Amino acid sequence: MVRPFVPQLIYVEPKAMEYSLGKSLVTKFENMGIEIRETTSHNQIRNLPGDNDFQKYRNAKSTLVIGVRKTLKFDTSKPSAEYAIPFATGCMGHCHYCYLQTTMGSKPYIRTYVNIDEIFDAAEGYMQERAPLDTRFEASCTSDIVGVDHLTHTLKHAIEYFGKSEHGKLRFVTKFAHVDHLLDADHKGRTRFRFSINNNHIIKYFEPGTSRLNERIEAAVKVAEAGYPLGFIIAPIYLHDGWKEGYKEMFEKLDEALPPFARKDLTFEMIQHRFTKPAKRVIEKNYPMTKLELDESKRKTKWGRYGIYKYVYQDQEQQDIKNTLGGWINDYFPASTIEYFT
Repeated sequence: MVRPFVPQLIYVEPKAMEYSLGKSLVTKFENMGIEIRETTSHNQIRNLPGDNDFQKYRNAKSTLVIGVRKTLKFDTSKPSAEYAIPFATGCMGHCHYCYLQTTMGSKPYIRTYVNIDEIFDAAEGYMQERAPLDTRFEASCTSDIVGVDHLTHTLKHAIEYFGKSEHGKLRFVTKFAHVDHLLDADHKGRTRFRFSINNNHIIKYFEPGTSRLNERIEAAVKVAEAGYPLGFIIAPIYLHDGWKEGYKEMFEKLDEALPPFARKDLTFEMIQHRFTKPAKRVIEKNYPMTKLELDESKRKTKWGRYGIYKYVYQDQEQQDIKNTLGGWINDYFPASTIEYFT
Protein backbone atom coordinates (compact mmCIF):
# COMPACT_ATOMS: atom_id res chain seq x y z
CA MET A 1 0.00 0.00 0.00
CA VAL A 2 1.27 3.46 -0.93
CA ARG A 3 1.03 5.81 2.03
CA PRO A 4 -0.29 9.36 1.64
CA PHE A 5 2.39 11.82 0.55
CA VAL A 6 4.33 13.62 3.27
CA PRO A 7 6.89 16.15 2.04
CA GLN A 8 10.43 15.92 3.35
CA LEU A 9 11.12 19.62 2.80
CA ILE A 10 8.93 22.74 2.54
CA TYR A 11 9.62 26.04 0.81
CA VAL A 12 7.39 29.08 1.40
CA GLU A 13 7.02 32.30 -0.57
CA PRO A 14 6.76 35.25 1.85
CA LYS A 15 3.65 36.48 -0.01
CA ALA A 16 1.92 33.15 0.71
CA MET A 17 1.83 34.13 4.38
CA GLU A 18 -0.60 36.93 3.48
CA TYR A 19 -3.25 34.27 2.86
CA SER A 20 -5.03 32.27 5.55
CA LEU A 21 -4.35 29.00 3.75
CA GLY A 22 -0.63 29.80 3.59
CA LYS A 23 -0.52 30.49 7.32
CA SER A 24 -2.45 27.35 8.22
CA LEU A 25 -0.26 25.13 6.03
CA VAL A 26 2.94 26.49 7.54
CA THR A 27 1.55 25.88 11.03
CA LYS A 28 0.54 22.34 10.05
CA PHE A 29 3.99 21.49 8.68
CA GLU A 30 5.76 23.09 11.65
CA ASN A 31 3.71 20.84 13.93
CA MET A 32 4.71 17.85 11.80
CA GLY A 33 8.36 18.70 12.34
CA ILE A 34 9.15 19.22 8.64
CA GLU A 35 11.97 21.59 7.73
CA ILE A 36 10.64 24.87 6.28
CA ARG A 37 12.74 27.22 4.18
CA GLU A 38 11.91 30.58 2.62
CA THR A 39 12.13 31.23 -1.12
CA THR A 40 11.64 34.41 -3.11
CA SER A 41 9.43 32.66 -5.68
CA HIS A 42 7.86 29.26 -6.24
CA ASN A 43 9.63 29.30 -9.63
CA GLN A 44 13.06 29.86 -8.10
CA ILE A 45 13.88 26.92 -5.83
CA ARG A 46 17.62 26.55 -5.47
CA ASN A 47 19.98 24.49 -3.35
CA LEU A 48 17.84 21.35 -3.34
CA PRO A 49 19.65 18.55 -1.49
CA GLY A 50 21.58 16.02 -3.56
CA ASP A 51 25.08 15.38 -4.88
CA ASN A 52 23.98 14.89 -8.50
CA ASP A 53 21.00 15.34 -10.85
CA PHE A 54 19.65 11.88 -10.02
CA GLN A 55 19.49 12.62 -6.28
CA LYS A 56 18.24 16.18 -6.76
CA TYR A 57 15.39 14.98 -8.97
CA ARG A 58 14.20 12.50 -6.34
CA ASN A 59 14.53 15.02 -3.53
CA ALA A 60 12.59 17.55 -5.59
CA LYS A 61 9.73 15.07 -5.94
CA SER A 62 9.43 15.01 -2.13
CA THR A 63 9.60 18.81 -1.80
CA LEU A 64 6.47 20.96 -1.46
CA VAL A 65 6.45 24.67 -2.26
CA ILE A 66 3.72 26.89 -0.82
CA GLY A 67 3.22 29.79 -3.22
CA VAL A 68 0.92 32.30 -4.85
CA ARG A 69 -0.34 31.72 -8.38
CA LYS A 70 0.43 34.98 -10.18
CA THR A 71 -0.81 34.03 -13.66
CA LEU A 72 -4.60 33.87 -13.53
CA LYS A 73 -5.09 33.48 -17.25
CA PHE A 74 -6.15 29.86 -17.63
CA ASP A 75 -4.79 27.59 -20.36
CA THR A 76 -7.27 25.79 -22.56
CA SER A 77 -7.68 22.09 -21.84
CA LYS A 78 -9.29 20.58 -24.93
CA PRO A 79 -10.71 18.03 -25.34
CA SER A 80 -11.06 17.23 -21.63
CA ALA A 81 -12.49 20.60 -20.62
CA GLU A 82 -12.69 24.22 -21.67
CA TYR A 83 -9.99 25.40 -19.25
CA ALA A 84 -7.27 24.10 -16.93
CA ILE A 85 -7.70 25.49 -13.41
CA PRO A 86 -4.36 25.86 -11.61
CA PHE A 87 -4.44 24.72 -7.98
CA ALA A 88 -1.15 22.81 -7.99
CA THR A 89 1.83 21.96 -10.17
CA GLY A 90 3.95 18.83 -10.02
CA CYS A 91 3.44 15.30 -8.77
CA MET A 92 4.91 13.02 -6.14
CA GLY A 93 4.49 9.94 -8.33
CA HIS A 94 7.33 8.51 -10.40
CA CYS A 95 5.54 7.43 -13.60
CA HIS A 96 8.34 6.84 -16.10
CA TYR A 97 6.34 7.96 -19.14
CA CYS A 98 4.81 11.14 -17.65
CA TYR A 99 4.75 14.25 -19.85
CA LEU A 100 5.29 16.47 -16.79
CA GLN A 101 8.95 15.45 -16.89
CA THR A 102 9.43 17.55 -20.00
CA THR A 103 6.92 20.33 -19.31
CA MET A 104 8.32 20.97 -15.83
CA GLY A 105 11.95 20.62 -16.85
CA SER A 106 14.25 21.71 -14.04
CA LYS A 107 11.35 22.30 -11.61
CA PRO A 108 10.01 18.84 -10.69
CA TYR A 109 9.08 19.89 -7.15
CA ILE A 110 5.42 20.13 -6.12
CA ARG A 111 3.77 23.52 -5.83
CA THR A 112 0.48 24.30 -4.14
CA TYR A 113 -1.15 27.71 -4.52
CA VAL A 114 -2.84 29.42 -1.59
CA ASN A 115 -4.67 32.29 -3.34
CA ILE A 116 -7.61 30.05 -4.17
CA ASP A 117 -10.25 32.79 -3.89
CA GLU A 118 -8.44 34.72 -6.63
CA ILE A 119 -8.36 31.56 -8.74
CA PHE A 120 -12.12 31.10 -8.17
CA ASP A 121 -12.73 34.73 -9.17
CA ALA A 122 -10.86 34.15 -12.42
CA ALA A 123 -12.90 31.00 -13.04
CA GLU A 124 -16.08 33.00 -12.49
CA GLY A 125 -15.01 35.39 -15.25
CA TYR A 126 -14.58 32.53 -17.69
CA MET A 127 -17.97 31.10 -16.71
CA GLN A 128 -19.70 34.44 -17.28
CA GLU A 129 -18.19 34.69 -20.76
CA ARG A 130 -19.76 31.37 -21.78
CA ALA A 131 -23.04 31.54 -19.87
CA PRO A 132 -25.61 30.08 -20.18
CA LEU A 133 -23.39 27.21 -21.41
CA ASP A 134 -21.61 25.15 -18.80
CA THR A 135 -17.83 25.65 -18.54
CA ARG A 136 -15.74 22.67 -17.54
CA PHE A 137 -12.50 23.12 -15.60
CA GLU A 138 -9.77 20.45 -15.50
CA ALA A 139 -7.82 20.46 -12.22
CA SER A 140 -5.17 17.87 -13.07
CA CYS A 141 -3.39 19.14 -16.18
CA THR A 142 -0.14 19.92 -14.36
CA SER A 143 -0.44 17.77 -11.25
CA ASP A 144 -2.13 14.84 -9.56
CA ILE A 145 -3.91 17.11 -7.12
CA VAL A 146 -5.50 14.27 -5.13
CA GLY A 147 -1.99 13.17 -4.17
CA VAL A 148 -1.44 16.36 -2.15
CA ASP A 149 -4.99 17.39 -1.24
CA HIS A 150 -5.15 15.39 2.00
CA LEU A 151 -2.70 18.05 3.23
CA THR A 152 -4.03 21.21 1.55
CA HIS A 153 -7.79 20.58 1.02
CA THR A 154 -7.64 22.99 -1.94
CA LEU A 155 -9.44 20.50 -4.14
CA LYS A 156 -12.13 19.96 -1.55
CA HIS A 157 -12.78 23.72 -1.45
CA ALA A 158 -12.97 23.71 -5.25
CA ILE A 159 -15.44 20.82 -5.32
CA GLU A 160 -17.75 22.70 -2.96
CA TYR A 161 -17.27 25.96 -4.85
CA PHE A 162 -18.36 24.37 -8.13
CA GLY A 163 -21.16 22.58 -6.32
CA LYS A 164 -22.68 26.02 -5.70
CA SER A 165 -21.90 27.21 -9.23
CA GLU A 166 -24.64 27.65 -11.80
CA HIS A 167 -22.54 27.23 -14.92
CA GLY A 168 -19.28 25.62 -13.80
CA LYS A 169 -18.21 22.00 -13.62
CA LEU A 170 -15.00 20.51 -12.24
CA ARG A 171 -13.11 17.41 -13.30
CA PHE A 172 -9.79 15.83 -12.44
CA VAL A 173 -8.00 12.50 -12.62
CA THR A 174 -5.81 10.68 -10.11
CA LYS A 175 -3.65 7.61 -9.56
CA PHE A 176 -4.00 7.93 -5.79
CA ALA A 177 -6.53 6.27 -3.49
CA HIS A 178 -6.36 8.82 -0.67
CA VAL A 179 -9.88 10.14 -1.17
CA ASP A 180 -11.58 9.78 2.22
CA HIS A 181 -11.49 13.51 3.02
CA LEU A 182 -13.33 14.24 -0.25
CA LEU A 183 -16.25 11.88 0.31
CA ASP A 184 -18.34 14.31 2.38
CA ALA A 185 -17.76 17.32 0.09
CA ASP A 186 -21.00 18.95 -1.07
CA HIS A 187 -20.37 18.40 -4.78
CA LYS A 188 -24.01 18.40 -5.97
CA GLY A 189 -22.98 16.20 -8.90
CA ARG A 190 -20.98 18.97 -10.58
CA THR A 191 -17.56 17.32 -10.20
CA ARG A 192 -16.53 14.30 -12.22
CA PHE A 193 -14.04 12.21 -10.28
CA ARG A 194 -11.84 10.15 -12.64
CA PHE A 195 -9.26 7.50 -11.88
CA SER A 196 -6.33 6.65 -14.10
CA ILE A 197 -6.10 2.86 -14.21
CA ASN A 198 -3.83 0.39 -15.93
CA ASN A 199 -2.93 -3.26 -15.81
CA ASN A 200 -0.73 -4.60 -13.04
CA HIS A 201 2.35 -4.99 -15.26
CA ILE A 202 2.38 -1.29 -16.15
CA ILE A 203 1.66 -0.12 -12.60
CA LYS A 204 4.44 -2.35 -11.24
CA TYR A 205 7.15 -1.35 -13.72
CA PHE A 206 6.25 2.18 -14.79
CA GLU A 207 4.15 3.81 -12.04
CA PRO A 208 6.16 3.63 -8.80
CA GLY A 209 4.97 5.79 -5.95
CA THR A 210 1.29 5.55 -6.94
CA SER A 211 -1.60 3.52 -5.54
CA ARG A 212 -2.00 -0.05 -6.79
CA LEU A 213 -4.85 -1.07 -9.09
CA ASN A 214 -6.94 -2.67 -6.33
CA GLU A 215 -6.54 0.46 -4.19
CA ARG A 216 -7.67 2.72 -7.03
CA ILE A 217 -10.70 0.55 -7.72
CA GLU A 218 -11.63 0.48 -4.02
CA ALA A 219 -11.35 4.28 -3.94
CA ALA A 220 -13.51 4.55 -7.06
CA VAL A 221 -16.26 2.55 -5.34
CA LYS A 222 -16.12 4.94 -2.36
CA VAL A 223 -16.37 7.91 -4.72
CA ALA A 224 -19.37 6.39 -6.51
CA GLU A 225 -21.07 5.70 -3.17
CA ALA A 226 -20.53 9.38 -2.33
CA GLY A 227 -22.57 10.28 -5.41
CA TYR A 228 -19.85 11.69 -7.64
CA PRO A 229 -20.10 11.18 -11.40
CA LEU A 230 -17.32 8.68 -12.12
CA GLY A 231 -14.87 8.15 -14.94
CA PHE A 232 -11.76 6.15 -15.81
CA ILE A 233 -8.78 7.01 -17.94
CA ILE A 234 -6.83 4.05 -19.30
CA ALA A 235 -3.47 5.63 -19.99
CA PRO A 236 -1.05 5.03 -21.34
CA ILE A 237 -2.27 1.97 -23.19
CA TYR A 238 1.06 0.21 -23.59
CA LEU A 239 1.80 -2.88 -25.66
CA HIS A 240 3.88 -5.47 -23.82
CA ASP A 241 4.03 -9.26 -23.73
CA GLY A 242 0.66 -10.40 -22.44
CA TRP A 243 -0.97 -6.96 -22.74
CA LYS A 244 -4.36 -8.35 -23.73
CA GLU A 245 -4.47 -10.72 -20.77
CA GLY A 246 -3.38 -7.89 -18.46
CA TYR A 247 -6.06 -5.50 -19.62
CA LYS A 248 -8.71 -8.22 -19.58
CA GLU A 249 -7.87 -8.91 -15.93
CA MET A 250 -8.07 -5.18 -15.19
CA PHE A 251 -11.58 -4.93 -16.66
CA GLU A 252 -12.68 -8.07 -14.83
CA LYS A 253 -11.57 -6.58 -11.50
CA LEU A 254 -13.37 -3.33 -12.27
CA ASP A 255 -16.53 -5.14 -13.32
CA GLU A 256 -16.50 -7.24 -10.18
CA ALA A 257 -16.12 -4.22 -7.90
CA LEU A 258 -18.34 -1.52 -9.40
CA PRO A 259 -21.93 -1.51 -8.08
CA PRO A 260 -24.81 -1.05 -10.56
CA PHE A 261 -25.56 2.57 -9.59
CA ALA A 262 -21.96 3.58 -10.43
CA ARG A 263 -22.41 2.52 -14.07
CA LYS A 264 -25.26 4.83 -15.08
CA ASP A 265 -23.09 7.82 -16.06
CA LEU A 266 -19.69 6.20 -16.51
CA THR A 267 -17.02 7.57 -18.85
CA PHE A 268 -13.88 5.97 -20.25
CA GLU A 269 -10.99 7.76 -21.94
CA MET A 270 -8.37 5.64 -23.69
CA ILE A 271 -4.98 7.16 -24.47
CA GLN A 272 -2.26 5.15 -26.19
CA HIS A 273 1.39 5.43 -25.20
CA ARG A 274 3.35 8.02 -27.15
CA PHE A 275 6.58 9.91 -26.70
CA THR A 276 8.74 12.60 -28.29
CA LYS A 277 12.50 12.79 -28.73
CA PRO A 278 12.85 15.39 -25.93
CA ALA A 279 10.69 13.23 -23.65
CA LYS A 280 12.86 10.17 -24.38
CA ARG A 281 16.00 12.07 -23.38
CA VAL A 282 14.46 13.22 -20.10
CA ILE A 283 12.99 9.79 -19.27
CA GLU A 284 16.32 8.05 -19.81
CA LYS A 285 18.03 10.66 -17.63
CA ASN A 286 15.53 10.49 -14.76
CA TYR A 287 14.91 6.73 -14.93
CA PRO A 288 18.07 5.19 -16.46
CA MET A 289 16.97 1.63 -15.62
CA THR A 290 13.49 1.95 -17.10
CA LYS A 291 12.07 -0.96 -19.08
CA LEU A 292 9.88 1.45 -21.09
CA GLU A 293 10.13 0.70 -24.81
CA LEU A 294 11.18 3.91 -26.61
CA ASP A 295 12.36 2.63 -30.00
CA GLU A 296 11.38 5.16 -32.67
CA SER A 297 11.82 2.58 -35.44
CA LYS A 298 8.85 0.60 -34.09
CA ARG A 299 6.52 3.60 -34.19
CA LYS A 300 4.97 5.98 -36.70
CA THR A 301 5.22 9.75 -36.38
CA LYS A 302 2.32 12.06 -35.74
CA TRP A 303 2.49 15.84 -35.69
CA GLY A 304 1.71 17.07 -32.19
CA ARG A 305 -0.13 20.24 -31.26
CA TYR A 306 2.98 21.64 -29.55
CA GLY A 307 4.93 21.78 -32.79
CA ILE A 308 6.89 18.56 -32.41
CA TYR A 309 6.52 15.04 -33.75
CA LYS A 310 5.39 12.32 -31.38
CA TYR A 311 5.93 8.61 -31.84
CA VAL A 312 2.72 6.57 -31.73
CA TYR A 313 1.84 2.96 -32.44
CA GLN A 314 1.42 1.73 -36.00
CA ASP A 315 -2.06 1.94 -37.53
CA GLN A 316 -2.80 -1.78 -37.13
CA GLU A 317 -1.67 -1.72 -33.50
CA GLN A 318 -3.87 1.30 -32.82
CA GLN A 319 -6.84 -0.47 -34.36
CA ASP A 320 -6.13 -3.60 -32.31
CA ILE A 321 -6.02 -1.52 -29.11
CA LYS A 322 -9.24 0.27 -29.96
CA ASN A 323 -11.13 -2.87 -30.93
CA THR A 324 -9.87 -4.96 -28.01
CA LEU A 325 -10.28 -2.50 -25.15
CA GLY A 326 -13.33 -0.82 -26.63
CA GLY A 327 -14.95 -4.21 -27.04
CA TRP A 328 -14.39 -5.10 -23.40
CA ILE A 329 -15.77 -1.76 -22.23
CA ASN A 330 -18.89 -2.37 -24.31
CA ASP A 331 -19.18 -5.89 -22.90
CA TYR A 332 -18.68 -4.99 -19.24
CA PHE A 333 -20.04 -1.43 -19.14
CA PRO A 334 -22.47 -1.10 -22.08
CA ALA A 335 -24.06 2.15 -20.85
CA SER A 336 -20.77 4.06 -20.64
CA THR A 337 -19.31 6.60 -23.06
CA ILE A 338 -15.88 6.03 -24.62
CA GLU A 339 -13.34 8.50 -26.02
CA TYR A 340 -10.13 7.39 -27.69
CA PHE A 341 -7.03 9.54 -28.13
CA THR A 342 -3.76 8.83 -29.96
